[in-house]
Amino acid sequence: MGAQYIGRFAPSPTGPLHAGSLVAALASWLDAKAHGGHWLIRIEDIDTPRCVPDADRIILQQLTDCGLHPDAPPLWQSQRTGLYQQALDQLVARGLAYPCACSRRDIEAALSRQGQGRTRHGELVYPGTCRAGLHGHAGRAWRLRTDCFEQNRPLAPVEYAQAAIISIASEKSVIHWTDRRLGPQQQDVQAEVGDFVLKRADGCFAYQLAVVVDDAAQGITDVVRGEDLADNTARQILLQQALGLATPRYLHTPLVLGANGEKLSKQNGAQPLDTADALAALNRAASVLGLPAHHGSAAEARSAWVADWQRLYEPVR
Repeated sequence: MGAQYIGRFAPSPTGPLHAGSLVAALASWLDAKAHGGHWLIRIEDIDTPRCVPDADRIILQQLTDCGLHPDAPPLWQSQRTGLYQQALDQLVARGLAYPCACSRRDIEAALSRQGQGRTRHGELVYPGTCRAGLHGHAGRAWRLRTDCFEQNRPLAPVEYAQAAIISIASEKSVIHWTDRRLGPQQQDVQAEVGDFVLKRADGCFAYQLAVVVDDAAQGITDVVRGEDLADNTARQILLQQALGLATPRYLHTPLVLGANGEKLSKQNGAQPLDTADALAALNRAASVLGLPAHHGSAAEARSAWVADWQRLYEPVR
């Protein structure tokens, strides 16, 4: 590897970890250890209305119970809003971000007039209503322009992003990248997402901006997270390009599904992770990752899985 490996696990404290959360935590820890790198924990508490009091402490204790110890003190996003504002100011100064006065109802009405609906995972693809100005309305949120980024992106790739095979199509905003598990991926951000929110109407910074700023500030070289977040990758690469930041490699892990066949979550019955028997919890997470069960100690299991992980995922170069 050209740069020292630095990975991270970044839970949102909307409640305790559940079985699906541990899969992502274990995968990111194993990938870091398999590369002789550092593993960090970042508490993504930027969406304050959804955060549950004391959930961050519970999460950190659950990870400790499973022997997943970070190599540096955890970081809390809620303490870093100044950095996110600096990044937003940079984008605004370069004409890459603009204020938006649209409500959800406004967006739905604009799409309806265009004969469009919820075409992307049931979400609204923003039609660019406020790009040309607010026309007397007060701005509520800030959005990234996805129609003019190509001429603003850095020319030189970052060394440790080489293996990710990241490129941007010349004619439209199509982001191509290679996921270490899922293989070649692409997304036309302008057509499939539209100008996405960087700062919400309630004053909270959006996940996309915060995660990009923090990954760069912490020197993250590899992002290992659940497959449900793969759809965010193109937007994050676009933001990295717009801000002149390094692009990590990405690996998206299998999901634990609930009884309804959807990703396990509190909304579909996920129970808080029971770490009283750490080995049992780890074995269940390992099975989702295609790793064999172990019946010794939790420490012995983790050590064996590091070796198994190296065989499943060849070391990145």
